[in-house]
Amino acid sequence: MIISGKELSAKLKAEMAEQVATFPAKYGRVPHLTVVLVGDDPASVSYVTGKAKASEVVGIRNTTIRRPADISEEELLGLIRDLNADDTVDGILVQLPLPGHISEPKVIEAISRDKDVDGFHPLNVAALWQKQPCILPCTPKGIIRMLKTAGVEIRGKRAVVIGRSNIVGLPVAKLLLDENATVTVAHSKTADLPSVTRQADILVVAIGRPRFVTADMVSEGAAVIDVGVNRDPVTGKLCGDVDFAAVEPKASVITPVPGGVGPMTICCLMENTIECFLKKMER
Repeated sequence: MIISGKELSAKLKAEMAEQVATFPAKYGRVPHLTVVLVGDDPASVSYVTGKAKASEVVGIRNTTIRRPADISEEELLGLIRDLNADDTVDGILVQLPLPGHISEPKVIEAISRDKDVDGFHPLNVAALWQKQPCILPCTPKGIIRMLKTAGVEIRGKRAVVIGRSNIVGLPVAKLLLDENATVTVAHSKTADLPSVTRQADILVVAIGRPRFVTADMVSEGAAVIDVGVNRDPVTGKLCGDVDFAAVEPKASVITPVPGGVGPMTICCLMENTIECFLKKMER
């Protein structure tokens, strides 16, 4: 089974649109997401455009603030402080990556925890690991939703996550643990990596290496989640971290690139924005 993130996210966004349509009567307004885009990296511009389109579908207000790549770190932090103080803004997202002269950890920490729709703030990360209420990071949240929707049993299964980033690898490993899977976290240089990945009932790959995972690294019937978005060095087309054509016949379920995890990440961003809005309005 190929898990279509486009189809699942379309269904979920339609459900959210029905919910949001009731908000003006209940609360006097709809949720407001503000996205800050620094520079004009084509991939970042594309992601921000996708978020604006999803906001329109769901019915939430979206504001994109563009700043040049040479903006100073202090000016960007000042902008975030202003957005934190703006009571009409429910969610703040600063599109990553940022130019090298700006500290991404500083920027992430500057965003109010209550408006951190990405789920990257240190206090949200700490709450995740302590099993406290928090905003879940969008991509890991989407991955768990996709597995459950596809009917993949997580409880008691062996999961391998290739990738140790704070954005995907580590939080998705934590969410799999919370679903009672046995989880191994590896990286691209793990010794005898194929012998590790072949033990996986669920394999999540998030390393940014085109077609890194080959058929010999996957066990028959495994669920394969490909988080990578890369450019094929020969064709220039988008491809994942998994050699889809080779692995798909062996997998029980698999996500394509594009059209797999990416749409679900944006869908979960919409969910998180609504969650932040409701927490504020229902205090």
